Amino acid sequence: MTLECCRKVAGRFPEIEYREVIVDNCCMQLVMAPSQFDVLLLPNLYGDIVSDLCAGLVGGLGLVPGANFGENCAVFEAVHGSAPDIAGKGLANPTALMLSAILMLRHLGKNDVADRVEQAINHVYEEGRHLTRDVGGGATTDEFTSAVVDALR
Repeated sequence: MTLECCRKVAGRFPEIEYREVIVDNCCMQLVMAPSQFDVLLLPNLYGDIVSDLCAGLVGGLGLVPGANFGENCAVFEAVHGSAPDIAGKGLANPTALMLSAILMLRHLGKNDVADRVEQAINHVYEEGRHLTRDVGGGATTDEFTSAVVDALR
């Protein structure tokens, strides 16, 4: 059913390259040559698995934002979910959630605010003093967040 729908929609947009790839080959291709892909459209289970693989390619689940678009609504969230095993311990990297907020701001047309938040996050990473453990630092969730807020000022 998913493939039939994709093929039908792709037929309406011949100027956009469309191809089908079996999921195991897709994973190998993502690791070997990720730049060949602009957009991946996958059913829920494969999407979850492939998004985790892609997160690993860029540094981990704490860095990857998520956006889901429907006809009448959009949902923005960190790809990693709630991470209940580290909840309340100050270990989580809030970058994915902040980047998801940036996607939401852009969706709402608040590009100036999104740019400011993005620049603040980039500043914290470039400075390197308040990074969380998953990206080689020792900062807590609150310390990283405070550094981003300070960079916004």
